[in-house]
Amino acid sequence: MADQPAPVDVTDFHVFDTTLRDGAQREGVSYSVADKLAVARLLDEIGVGFIEGGWPGALPKDTEFFARARTELQLRHAQLVAFGATRKAGVAVAEDPQVQALLDAGTPVVCLVAKSDVRHVREALRTTPEENLAMVADTVAHLVAHGRRVFVDCEHFFDGHAADPDYGVQVLETAFAAGAEVGVMCDTNGGMLPMGLGRVVADVRARTSGKLGIHCQDDTGCAVANSLAAVEAGVTHVQGTANGYGERAGNADTFALIGNLVTKMGLPVVPAECLPELKRVSHAIAELANIAPDDHQPFVGASAFAHKAGLHASAIKVDPELYNHLDPAVVGNDMRILVTEMAGRASVELKGRELGVDVTGQGDAIGRVVAQVKVLEAEGWSFEAADASFELLLRAELPDAPAPLFTLESWRASVEHAATGDVVSEATVKVHLPNPDGTTERVISTAEGNGPVNALDNALRQALVGRHPHLAGVSLADYKVRILGWKGGTSATTRVLVDTTDGTGEWTTVGVHDNIVEASWRALVDALTYAVRHR
Repeated sequence: MADQPAPVDVTDFHVFDTTLRDGAQREGVSYSVADKLAVARLLDEIGVGFIEGGWPGALPKDTEFFARARTELQLRHAQLVAFGATRKAGVAVAEDPQVQALLDAGTPVVCLVAKSDVRHVREALRTTPEENLAMVADTVAHLVAHGRRVFVDCEHFFDGHAADPDYGVQVLETAFAAGAEVGVMCDTNGGMLPMGLGRVVADVRARTSGKLGIHCQDDTGCAVANSLAAVEAGVTHVQGTANGYGERAGNADTFALIGNLVTKMGLPVVPAECLPELKRVSHAIAELANIAPDDHQPFVGASAFAHKAGLHASAIKVDPELYNHLDPAVVGNDMRILVTEMAGRASVELKGRELGVDVTGQGDAIGRVVAQVKVLEAEGWSFEAADASFELLLRAELPDAPAPLFTLESWRASVEHAATGDVVSEATVKVHLPNPDGTTERVISTAEGNGPVNALDNALRQALVGRHPHLAGVSLADYKVRILGWKGGTSATTRVLVDTTDGTGEWTTVGVHDNIVEASWRALVDALTYAVRHR
């Protein structure tokens, strides 16, 4: 029987995040110093043990970050790490300005990058394998002598191991002998697969005495799996980046690493109270990076626990665990039921419960809603992205369904392009508002806008605000148009999604029609109706 890895001592397990250094190498990401400070605070809230803040001395922004961090960062869980390289070949360590910059950063931990592939030593560093080992030993010993904890990232470790299985081990042993606390094996090119990586880590674990770590790039889509395989093989230090940000295909995702280590491998590597913060922090960092959150990201994505198929909903109604790999609340997420043409009665019932609509004992109403959804979705409607419109549709089928806000007589919208180049839209809305005595009041409202939809929105709001004053504080937050089916020329079915807000909440409604303005009108009516109903 093969030797089994020793049980992991989680009190000495490191979760090391490099979002601010390696993650910042993602194309399109450029953090300001203020952004970097904000990201560091967020990472601390999920309980990581180490936050690599950048490369002082090499990048002025990172130098400023470390200077400000000394007075502006109060971390509860993490220690700040400065990143840099070993001394240059042929240069005394005390005279290397990059090494001095690492000391000047004032962090308790320093992470050094060192070459561990003998081919890179000769061809990239243009020095000898022996000098490279001396560079590692001198730099580690110098930093340790100045009171720093030192981790060493062994760059291109796995490619180097394939070419020479011994040299990378020599680099690790040299670092440990000089006082390094951790030797990190880096899959720098991201070309490894879990089975091969696990074998290499097990081999190195058997031949070294110090604490081993893992750093994986995601070029094969296996960065998280590779990292977990390394833990299984004996490493007790894992590196990742928030949302997997990084150069090329990115890095191992810190949130997926924590989620898997804690909930699947039973290793409590972050404080228990930090785990429910994963989703919130993931999305907050995405905002700071100016990248839309990945809805399908494991554990923390908005769709990570979203269920669309009717078969799934039927099982979830019996027991949510039947189609969820864990309780979403553990990582701060929520389960959602998506109502589409695939939905059955269970989907509608669960969605109603999610929206706070009691449909208990309303089998006939549920059946009508299921039938309506299937017909409407075939025509191009989409309720999975428009909960507010679905809620109105559901409530309309219940016995105590509220009366419509108004009865439409007509609406008209026009666009005028003046000789000056000004373009003005005007809309007139004629509606009948219900009175308590059963009569109606006819209201005609005209308004201008910067387009026909905006003009219609203003006119309808103006017609209703006398009865519902709070609509004055309701505004359009976003407007999306999708062309569904081309019918020749400029004729097509159009779907419009409208996001609306009252300053405290936001909701989405949908409208579909061959005419884009009519599709928009339907979404606008739902938006204002929802605002009144939830008032």
